[in-house]
Amino acid sequence: MIILDLIHVLEYLWKAAWAFHFAGDAAAESWVGERLEEILRGRSSSVAAGMRRSATLRDLSDSQRAPIDDCADYLLKYREFLHYDRYLAKGYPIATGVIEGACRYLVKDRMEKTRPRWSLEGAEAVLKLRSLRASSDYDEYWDFHLQQEYNRNHEAWYENGDVPKPLPASNSGPKGFRLRLVK
Repeated sequence: MIILDLIHVLEYLWKAAWAFHFAGDAAAESWVGERLEEILRGRSSSVAAGMRRSATLRDLSDSQRAPIDDCADYLLKYREFLHYDRYLAKGYPIATGVIEGACRYLVKDRMEKTRPRWSLEGAEAVLKLRSLRASSDYDEYWDFHLQQEYNRNHEAWYENGDVPKPLPASNSGPKGFRLRLVK
């Protein structure tokens, strides 16, 4: 599924707004807001048609209506990727700000510190750990990791995965010497 970034749509809407309004006109903000609401409702084709109709009724010159036609063309060309009503209903992100922020936090901020040199494996390991920590999934992941290590290093060596229980600790060693399980 492809979702067109809402920020890109807004860029086109603002350019079209300035074709209908004078620079600094507060009405431009309302104009953009109204069309944005319609686009968020999944009506991008209607918005495109309405903008073109307004430009024609105002008898705008070709150069004046160019940003309007650009916006309308954009909305029509990508209408299959502008079903924001459906995307929002499913909880999908419709703008990349969150994604770009996460990439900056996970990748750029860590990988550019003090000009480190990373191997591909080392960089991937660091990014995985940072993402686990940032998402608060580290403890759950660590339990999973320990179980996988146990399976690989113990269960895999015994028939049917029946690992014998360890013998009880004896007191025969040096005074105070005992093995203990460390997690």
